[in-house]
Amino acid sequence: MDATPRPVTGPRIARLARQLQGARDAAARDALTEAFWAEAARTGTPLVEELDDEPGHRAVTFLWRGHRATRRVLLLARGITDRDRLADSLLHHLPGTDIWYLGHRLRADHRGSYRMVADISAGAVPADPVLLQRRLLALRAHAGADPLNQDRIPARWRDAQDSVFALPAAPPQPWTGSLPSGGASSGSPSSGAPGPDAPHSGSPQSGDRRSGGPRSGVPRDGIPRGTVERHTLAAGALGAERDVWVYLPPDAVPYRPAREPGERDGHRLPLLVLCDGDMWFGKLGFRDTVDALIADGVLPPLAVLAPDAVGTATRRLELGGRESYVSFLADEVVPWASARWPLTGRAERTVVAGQGLGGMTALYAGLTRPERFGAVVAQSPSLWWRPGLEPGAVAPDAVGTPWLATLAAGLRDGLPAGRDGVRGAVVHFDVGLHEGALAEHTEALRAVLRARGHRVTRNLHNGGHDYACWRGFLADALVRLMGTGADASAAPGAGPDIGTGTALDVDAAGSQGGTGLTRSSAGCA
Repeated sequence: MDATPRPVTGPRIARLARQLQGARDAAARDALTEAFWAEAARTGTPLVEELDDEPGHRAVTFLWRGHRATRRVLLLARGITDRDRLADSLLHHLPGTDIWYLGHRLRADHRGSYRMVADISAGAVPADPVLLQRRLLALRAHAGADPLNQDRIPARWRDAQDSVFALPAAPPQPWTGSLPSGGASSGSPSSGAPGPDAPHSGSPQSGDRRSGGPRSGVPRDGIPRGTVERHTLAAGALGAERDVWVYLPPDAVPYRPAREPGERDGHRLPLLVLCDGDMWFGKLGFRDTVDALIADGVLPPLAVLAPDAVGTATRRLELGGRESYVSFLADEVVPWASARWPLTGRAERTVVAGQGLGGMTALYAGLTRPERFGAVVAQSPSLWWRPGLEPGAVAPDAVGTPWLATLAAGLRDGLPAGRDGVRGAVVHFDVGLHEGALAEHTEALRAVLRARGHRVTRNLHNGGHDYACWRGFLADALVRLMGTGADASAAPGAGPDIGTGTALDVDAAGSQGGTGLTRSSAGCA
């Protein structure tokens, strides 16, 4: 079923336009307008309506309430807005009202985040498309959340929030809601920086106000809480200090050496190494997600090590397929933490995960250090990255075989030289249909990895380059790779997969056979 966003005028707007045209006078038009806004305030935005002739799609209408100074309104929606054609995302004005609207026909499993901004500047609207594009690019910096949509997610590099919407058939995100405050303390960071991870403002997506999952009978406010601490490390491989967020599950015990030679690793915690800790713990409240997964019994107690990305420039300089950052993770962060807490030393119980450039880092780590990282979660990996790019340069729509696929093809039996007896990493991809050439690039890499003996799964979902999607699919992937097997319905193919799974091709609900518009809306996260 076609997933390409297409312009549409929704039924509610079409009906209102007819009513306004037939109104007796200005007072009647004002009454219709006020009634419309009252309805929008009750139902929330964007408006989501069924289409009589297309049951698999919805009319999604974004709204803005303007005033006399409003000259134009721009929608910035991941997976919908084409950053090279911003004029296509300008809202329409309903004459004689303060209503601005833009409708899209979207497949009913779409999820995404968006921002909006009104231009109230003086001066004529540029008629030249090049000048208009330049004007709209400058306007983007002032965009913010939709005032009528209270489902929000923190923005990555701004002290702001983006709005989130999910259509009825979008895959559920049962573990992403914020838990009540209180419970166990999140700990005091050794660096003196604030320790608690700030929960995001979004509500649970499943309608279940328990711990977030389909199985638990534990009230949400009764869940045992893990702790989060923020430590500062001297990162020799990077030549600088780096903060690392450390999550430990409830009742984690201090480290102790093995009592006997050959003692089993079972008493030690499985480990997730996650890029962009400042986003996941500092903004998204990832502690809540892990606590809920553990409380529901679908994940065993585990530890998370999540280095801070510092900032955009540093992130672009360090992440990607860079040996220095992988050395920082494998040779510094993990050994440092293992000396302090009871963490597994087994690759098959260790997952490395990331998004965008972090996803590229996770792939490179799993391919070149399989003795340390036995599984990879690569969400929207920046496969355009290659050695020699200038710092900050991006090529998101580059064509041809990804550099990482060429690297993987050169690894003997899927492994670096000298890794005899080490099994290649299990690899899981999450890819949005609206991420330009990324679906094609991951398919090329997946084929190479499978040919080299890796077990590979891929989840194609109807979304973009977006934390609104990643936060739910990361939980699903962890259940797949590290789960207890207690809830086989939690994610496609869910259950313990490290060391036991087979190569599966997985599509998110409703995504089978879908085609997406190859828009250049993906960021360089």
